[in-house]
Amino acid sequence: MPGAYILGIETSCDETAAAVVRSGEEIISNVVFSQIATHQPYGGVVPELASREHLRAIVPVVRKALADAGQTYQSVDAVAVTQGPGLAGALLVGISYAKAIAFALDKPLIAVNHLEGHIHAVLLEERRKGNHELRFPVLALVVSGGHTHLYLAKLQDGNWSYENIGHTRDDAAGEAFDKVAKLLALGYPGGPIVDKLSIHGDPHAVKFPPSQLKHRDRNDRNAGRTHDGPRFDFSYSGIKTAVLRYVETHHLQTSIAERREALAVIPQPKLEDYLLHCDQATLDLVASFQRAMVEDLAGKTLAAARAYDVAALFVTGGVAANQELRQQFEKDAAREGLSVHFPSRPLSTDNAAMIAAAAYPKFLARDFASMDFSAEAGMALK
Repeated sequence: MPGAYILGIETSCDETAAAVVRSGEEIISNVVFSQIATHQPYGGVVPELASREHLRAIVPVVRKALADAGQTYQSVDAVAVTQGPGLAGALLVGISYAKAIAFALDKPLIAVNHLEGHIHAVLLEERRKGNHELRFPVLALVVSGGHTHLYLAKLQDGNWSYENIGHTRDDAAGEAFDKVAKLLALGYPGGPIVDKLSIHGDPHAVKFPPSQLKHRDRNDRNAGRTHDGPRFDFSYSGIKTAVLRYVETHHLQTSIAERREALAVIPQPKLEDYLLHCDQATLDLVASFQRAMVEDLAGKTLAAARAYDVAALFVTGGVAANQELRQQFEKDAAREGLSVHFPSRPLSTDNAAMIAAAAYPKFLARDFASMDFSAEAGMALK
C-alpha cells in the first residue's frame, strides 16, 4: 500500500501513546497506556509519577503500536514526537526514545506541538470520513485539562499557521471540571463523571454569574500577533470558588465526606455507585456547574467566530468528549450557519495518532528536527 508511514509518540502528560498513521489520514494502529489508576489516589497528575510510568511503558507501547500496524522500526518512514507543551519530565521520556530510534536507524525525526496535534485530530477524523474540502479560515477551540485556547488556523501551500485569539487567564476548563469533582468527592478524572451525573440534576438550580475579564492579560503571550483584532479570553478560577462557597453556605460538607468514604472502598465506581451516594442538591450543583462551563465556552467561541468571520469550527481536546458541550456547539453553530467538527471520543483525549497526523505536512515539507532539540514545557503554537 503506497504512502508514508509515520510512527507517532506522545508523552506530554499522563498518557503513554504510540501510533502508526499512513499519509496523515489512515490510522493503522493507535495504542494508549493510561496512568489514571496511578494518579487517582491523588486526585490529579503527579509529575514525578507520570515520568516514572512513561519510562516503564514507552518501550512496550511503541512495540505494540508497530506490531498492531504490521510495521517494524526499520519499515516506518519517519518518527514524530510531542515536543511540548506539557510536563517537562514526561515530554523528555518520549523525546529521548524518539531520538534514539531516529538516530539508530537514520530515520527523519519530526517535532510536533501537542496543541497542533489536537487540531489535526479533527482533520484526521474528517479525512477518514472522506471530507477533504474544509473551508478556511477555521476557528479551533482546544479545550482540555491543561489548555483552553482559541486559534485562527489557516492553510497556505500545504503549510499550517495559527494565531491565538484567546486563552484562559488561569485554570483550563478541564482543570476546573477535575477540581470541582475532587471538591465534591466524585473521583478522578472528574470531567467524564460530571458529564454523566449532570443529566440527573437541574441545570438551572444554581445561578453562576459569567466570568468578567475587565483588564488586559498582563501575561499576554501573543506579542507577535499579526493584527489587533479582538481577544476572547477565558477564566475559570471564579466558578471554582463559587462552587466552594455554595458547598459552604448550603452545608454540603457532611454529604461530601460520607460520599468520599463510601466510594473509597469501591475499586472502580460505576455511574450507579455515584448516583447512590449523591443527594439531589449535589446533582443540581453538578448540572448547574456544567451548564455554566458549556455556555461560557460555546458563547465566547461563537462570538469569536462572528468577529473573525470564520468558515468552520473545530472543537477538540479532552473536554470535547463532553456530551452537553457537543450538543451546545452543534445547536449554536447551526443557528450561525457554521459547520462544526469534532474528533471522535478516542481521538479527543491525548493520543499519538494525532501527533503522527500533524507530522505529515512537515514530512512532506522535509521540516525535520535536529538531534539537539529539547522539550518545551510552555511551547506556544504559531
